[in-house]
Parts: sequence; structure tokens; C-alpha cells
Amino acid sequence: MRKMGKIRGGRKAGAWLLAGTLLLSLTGCAQVDSSLMMLGAKKSPYYQLGDTTWEHGGIEEYYFNQIPSELNEIYRELYERIRDGEDEAQLYAQVPIDDFWTAYYAVMADHPEFFWVGTNVTAQEAAMSGRVVSYQLTATVPPEQRADMKSRLEQAADSCIASIPEGSSDYQKIRYVYEYLINTTDYEPGSPDNQNIQSALLNRRSVCAGYARAFQYILHRMGMFCTYVTGKTRDGGDHAWNIVRIGDMYYHVDVTWGDPVFVGVAGDGHEIINYNYLCCTDEEIGRTHRTETSVPMPPCSDASLNFYRLSGAYYEYFDYDVVHQALMDSVYNDRDSIVMKFGSEVAYESAKWNLFSGSMLTDPAQYLMDVYGTGTWNYSYRTDDDFYLITIFWR
Repeated sequence: MRKMGKIRGGRKAGAWLLAGTLLLSLTGCAQVDSSLMMLGAKKSPYYQLGDTTWEHGGIEEYYFNQIPSELNEIYRELYERIRDGEDEAQLYAQVPIDDFWTAYYAVMADHPEFFWVGTNVTAQEAAMSGRVVSYQLTATVPPEQRADMKSRLEQAADSCIASIPEGSSDYQKIRYVYEYLINTTDYEPGSPDNQNIQSALLNRRSVCAGYARAFQYILHRMGMFCTYVTGKTRDGGDHAWNIVRIGDMYYHVDVTWGDPVFVGVAGDGHEIINYNYLCCTDEEIGRTHRTETSVPMPPCSDASLNFYRLSGAYYEYFDYDVVHQALMDSVYNDRDSIVMKFGSEVAYESAKWNLFSGSMLTDPAQYLMDVYGTGTWNYSYRTDDDFYLITIFWR
């Protein structure tokens, strides 16, 4: 919520969704090949249950590690076929339709680098066996253009990575990428390719899936753990974000909800990044998000990397003198704004009353009037009731 205030001098004043299609009949040579595979006469060249090494792009595949082991074979086959540009193929590993979708979605969640895969895929099921024997993807980038697109995407990601200050901690790297995508991408429903990484990294316009996949892609190129999360927002809308790991702790990161363009406050002259969604806990993100994934997500319980805690803008309790000094320090140092996050609803409500109904803003406003030689001073502010956050803009 954004409001305006005035003080006069001379007196005190107080998700990424895929659409799947199932075809239920199969005849001719395809049926013969399917039967041979089912009987073991044709052996899969992709993966055999019990294999311990395979090519996977050098990343940690979180979904692969969570799905039942009997789906490893279909996952690995789908991964290698899609990686090799097979937009349609007969399958060696044949599974019931629900298992096919579980494996397919897991591959796509683990591998944002498959930028050409569209949101529609057709699975074909054999009438006799009841198992999926082939698939067909709808691609957004023609095969002959993929190598060039891949090179452009790698260059875009590596340009971001190269700008990260040398010696940065994992948290600092994650924060940098968070800020980079927010500062270079505008939230725009209906933007082209918005379910894939080229929307954020090349077109600079995207929606949640594009933000989250681009964030995951960049972190993967740095060798860092990052997985893709889907769910709902409190208004029931589909949504996508990420979970990262620092040390042995996990944290939610939602780049989309950090973007002032998304939350609708950009354009008023105060485009401030929302850091509530950088390295937050299950409890914090649960105030506005609900996770709905096909595999369990790791618990995110550590609040020590909260941006506002680390930047000295966190107040566990409301202490009038402490907050008043913070306000004065802000104007003494000629800052445009001050952000304050409180540790409880009680502390937050107390701060709101003292700031906007009481007279707590009189002293900093009087100081600014004296400095600028004016008899009145306008300020504006925003409050975030979900995260107990108050932002005051002095100008």
C-alpha cells in the first residue's frame, strides 16, 4: 500500500504449465518395435536400472533424485533425446501414462537449458500394453536455429556471471543474479517465449516461468544448486519460483515478486526492489505462496540470510528511540528513503501508528524543511502487511 503525507513547518504533526495430449492407439511398425522393446529384444542404449554414472549436463538434478527409481530409465531417455534435438521419438523405456508425465515434468524442471521446448507435448500409448511408446514435442525454435540461440543464451548468462565481484560469497552471487534479472527484465504477460529462458535473458520481457528458469540457468552455469518450484499464489494463480542451497541450508527465491514492475509500484519514481523474496523461509513465502510440485521440496527454515537483517533494517521489537534515531540517520545522510522490517505484527502495527498517526515523522521532516528552506515537506510511504515492512520516501 502506498500513501502520501505532508508535514507543515512551525508546529508538530503526526508456474509453467504444460498441456499434454494422449493418443490411445498404435499400429504398424511402431507396434512391432514397441513389442520388441517390451519383450527385451531391443535394449535401451540410454540407461539401465542400477547405472551409477551418466551424462547430465554437469548439474545437480533435484527432481531426478526425488522421483521413484523405477522412473530413472524413462527420465534419462527423455533427457538425452530432448538434449539431442529429437522432438519426436519412439521410446525404449515404456511406462504408464502417469509415470511418463512425472518423468517428463521432472526433466523439464531440472533442465532450463531446453529452451526450444514448447508448452505442448503429445504422448502416444499402445492399445495392447497401455504404456506410452512415443512422444512428440511442440518446439518454439526450429532445429537449424538452436545452435545460434544456445550460443546467445550462454553469452547472456556469462555476461551476468562475469559482472559478479570477485570473491563474492554464494549468498552475494545469488543476490547479484536476483538483482540483475529484476533490473534487466520487465514483467509482461503475453510476452513472447515467456515460459523459457530466452524471454528474460534475450527479450528482457517475461512472466514468472521465464524469470525462474533464467535464474536457475545462470546458477547452474556457476555450478550452484537451484531447482524449479511450482505452485499457487494466494489469489489462486499458477506461479513458479526457485529454491537455492547455501552450505547445507535451503532458501526460497522468487525473482518475479522481487520486481517492482510486477508488484505494480514502478512508474511512481520509487522503483525499489522487494527483497522479501530473496533467500526466505517456508514460513515467510507461505504467507503469499503455496507449493504444488510432483516431488517433495527441501525444508527452508533458516532466516539468517534475510536481506533486511543483513542490511541493518530489521527491528525485532518496536523501540521508539531506536526507530527515531534510524529516521534521523537517514535524513542526516541525505538518503532518499528508509526501509524498516519488523519482527512481529505487534511491532509493525506499533510502528505504523507512531509513524503515520503520531508525531514520529515530525523531527526528520523539520530537518529536511530547514535544509531545503521550505515551510512544508511531502513524503510518501508503502506498507507491506505480509512481511511487516515499511518504506518511507523522503522525496
